[in-house]
Amino acid sequence: MVIRKLLTSLTFTCMVFLFSFLSSSAQTQRKGSLLSYDQYPFYPGDDLEMSWTPDETHFRIWSPVAEAAEVRIYKNNEDLEPIMVLPMSPDILGTWVATFKGNLLHHFYTFRTKHAGTWLLETPGIYAKAVGVNGKRAYIFDPSETYPEGWKNDRGPQLLSPVDAVIYELHLRDISIHPSSGIVHKGKFLGLSETGTKNMWNQSTGLDHLKELGITHVHILPMFDFHTIDESRLEDNEYNWGYDPQNYNAPEGSYSTNPFDPVVRNREMRQMVMALHQAGIGVVMDVVYNHTFDAGSSNFNQLVPGYYYRHNPDGSYSNASGCGNETASERPMVRQYIIESVKYWAKEYHIDGFRFDLMAIHDIETMNQIRQALLEINPNILIYGEGWTAGDSPLPYESRALKANVSQMPGIAVFSDDLRDAVKGPWYNDKETGFVGGIPGLEESIKFGIVAATRHPQINYQAVNYSKSPYASGPDQCINYVSCHDNHTLWDKTKLTIPSATQEELVAINNLASAIVITSQGIPFLHNGVEMMRSKKGVENSYNSPDSINQIDWNWKFLYKRAVEFHRKLIEMRKKHPAFRMRAQQDIEKNLEFFNTGKSCVVAYTLNGAAVGDSWKRILVVFNGNRHAEQIPIPAGNWKVILNGDHFMEVPSPWPNIPALNIMPSSAMILAEMD
Repeated sequence: MVIRKLLTSLTFTCMVFLFSFLSSSAQTQRKGSLLSYDQYPFYPGDDLEMSWTPDETHFRIWSPVAEAAEVRIYKNNEDLEPIMVLPMSPDILGTWVATFKGNLLHHFYTFRTKHAGTWLLETPGIYAKAVGVNGKRAYIFDPSETYPEGWKNDRGPQLLSPVDAVIYELHLRDISIHPSSGIVHKGKFLGLSETGTKNMWNQSTGLDHLKELGITHVHILPMFDFHTIDESRLEDNEYNWGYDPQNYNAPEGSYSTNPFDPVVRNREMRQMVMALHQAGIGVVMDVVYNHTFDAGSSNFNQLVPGYYYRHNPDGSYSNASGCGNETASERPMVRQYIIESVKYWAKEYHIDGFRFDLMAIHDIETMNQIRQALLEINPNILIYGEGWTAGDSPLPYESRALKANVSQMPGIAVFSDDLRDAVKGPWYNDKETGFVGGIPGLEESIKFGIVAATRHPQINYQAVNYSKSPYASGPDQCINYVSCHDNHTLWDKTKLTIPSATQEELVAINNLASAIVITSQGIPFLHNGVEMMRSKKGVENSYNSPDSINQIDWNWKFLYKRAVEFHRKLIEMRKKHPAFRMRAQQDIEKNLEFFNTGKSCVVAYTLNGAAVGDSWKRILVVFNGNRHAEQIPIPAGNWKVILNGDHFMEVPSPWPNIPALNIMPSSAMILAEMD
């Protein structure tokens, strides 16, 4: 440990020496022309932007081409004028520093920098870990005052492999805001920490429902401080998913019981994490480092104009995010910022995983460095993201963290849009259904999802809908799903694309879709409410729709209690039987065998459970996407029926010794040999 610290110190000293000439160059050009971004000095220190002790507070910002900089100190967040202004002095490697002797605990602060003779907007900086209402000013606090009792002993669940996870995506407001939730702190961090909550039918809601369902991790839509909700007017009941970042390292105030108090939001988010951990559930944080709400007024641009973003040849902002800008993760200080940010959340908030929005906007090297940094904190951490962009980018294709490049990012997973759209129909056409709607020709795409996008000799990759070759090196690199916050819910998509289906048929179709996801190799991912036929009343993009569209009506749990129980038992089965979550591509190739049923829109395969330590020696799985019953030949064996449609057998039922299997419309069947 001593040697490591010494080496770290020497490394830092060497870097200071090596880059000092760049720092000096930047200082001399503060009043002249701007340097190329490639010439900006790299500052490797971990003391950006505020360091507090009872005796002094030290400020350091990185702004290599600023002409001047200052810190503005406020007693209260609402004060119009600062109580003092501290001029900052130029320091090493493009940084500016100021130190206040004395105790500034519970004061607010902002930075200002001067460029081309003009003072830019006040900013809380980019590293602010506590902010006042609406995130305009940063706050000086002692982290220990935000720790709930027992926090230092808090730990998330331990997984032997990422494929042991069952991820459940939710929005903090959606899950608790409806009157039927029985939750007191509706729409708040604390709402997801309440236990004993019930709907009017005395069924568990909220946290207790998640525990009852058996999922291992909740994926929570953005919880960092985002822009679009006015935290000072929560009575307006504004709604947003949160993909409009403002302060990446501070919790969102609208989810706290008092957004005016920076300590409250930090403490209450920790209370939620701790409650989930006590229920045996890990927390995945949805992060959006690929763009900011607005580039021009962003905190990034108030410190170092232009540097944190990519640009087109004409100087305009490039827009791979579809939100007006994209960040430049390949630049050293941007890369370091993202790495330090996720490390902070993992260390200080005990976050168990990260989902990267539009991950392909980031470069491969950055994602690999993120993975390495997080593994040192938590060997069980989950990292996954969207393996695509929303538009083109100046970042070369071969450098992007794309789905097609995921084999270059070990330990990082991507969403399988291949399986998603094969199951329910393409995202771009809300009138077209998929395999579960009886559409033939998608069998290879379903098989591709079943093997978690890995290489398997029985798949014709040229017939797969999107990917014409396997992209995952192992099943831990594939997130299988059919619905999430984006686009229509599974229920709404099914109703739109199969308008002739009865209510009973729609439930069967939705159950079949979930069965495909939960029994496939890889990492299953479920959308909040899919187990109770969640609807958003047909609204496809509900990012700012009102609660009446987005909320979970907990009466659905009673209306569709059979489907809820079906999902619970599917998850329980997956967790009990390792054949459904094999660890390596080679295991899947050797122990998963498809067989030709002779029927279109039917996929069937066997699993060699004995080879992977399963108590079921052999498992037979059949999916019938047709809206009519089918009879298919099955391999000889001493089979017992585990699942037929949505019915799990209380005691596995022996299958008659006949070579054909009758499978109901829009359904799954699972049989097993047990001895």
